[in-house]
Amino acid sequence: MKVLPFTMLVPDDKSVISEHIELPFFYQYLHRHDEWQITYIEKGEGTLIAGNDMHAFRSGDIFVIGAKLPHLFKSNPEYFAGDCNKTIKACSIYFNPNGILAALFNLPEMKMASGFLAKNKHGFKVPAAATKNMITKMLNVHEASGVDVLFNFLKLVNSFQDLNEDVESLCSDMYSSNVTENEGMRLSKIINFITENYNNQISLEDVANAAFMTPQAFCRYFKKHTGHTFVSFLNEVRINDACKSLISGEKADCISGVAYKAGFNSITNFNRVFKSIIGQSPRAYIDTYNNVSRVSYIGA
Repeated sequence: MKVLPFTMLVPDDKSVISEHIELPFFYQYLHRHDEWQITYIEKGEGTLIAGNDMHAFRSGDIFVIGAKLPHLFKSNPEYFAGDCNKTIKACSIYFNPNGILAALFNLPEMKMASGFLAKNKHGFKVPAAATKNMITKMLNVHEASGVDVLFNFLKLVNSFQDLNEDVESLCSDMYSSNVTENEGMRLSKIINFITENYNNQISLEDVANAAFMTPQAFCRYFKKHTGHTFVSFLNEVRINDACKSLISGEKADCISGVAYKAGFNSITNFNRVFKSIIGQSPRAYIDTYNNVSRVSYIGA
């Protein structure tokens, strides 16, 4: 079996790297790199695992991922069903303020931009109100050549300052991304096992066996590197999936179906876990989403 690296090497033949991809699904393994990453989800749905937290993503979202932060864009299960019409599209920009661009980010004029990145060291989700402007600036970088790449990149980075305090952090400031390569590869394998099997009845013993560890050793290892117990992480993955199902057009009277589809074998347990993580019941979550969507539609 091929051993996949945890630390990915981004080409360093340019100061700013941009890519535009269209694939059946996103790269499905946890990884990190020295560069900051800005990703615009042009098409696709799934879950972003970033450090010790996770976020649902959908078309139109933009995420700024901090340097060295372990992350994974996990496409929804339907993207692995072999439907050639089901694809993802994304535009990403990579840059390293401490590498080839260090001299630029050390300039007095870049003090505010550098300070903003330092304050949000693990990255953030761009607020919906700012995505349209940000997408335009990202595409300008991607389509530029020569010195125009840098000019457009500066405009993009400078726009971060307009976000002020309105950004959603990708993970806690307390999270440490100081993970060795071997630990990262093992963690990637564990996360992949869970995200591929969460809708089945998987036990602590199952995931510990997949990691070639005893249950006791696995619990210590997983808690140290994710800040979660196995059960709390599994529940968040399942609830994240349930949230997407609840607002994707599923019938409101099929909440129980959503629960079982996400891996819960008890509707009572599902309701309890859902409220503890989301802060409201599944029914209230649907109502809140519908009310917000209705207001947004009227406002448009």
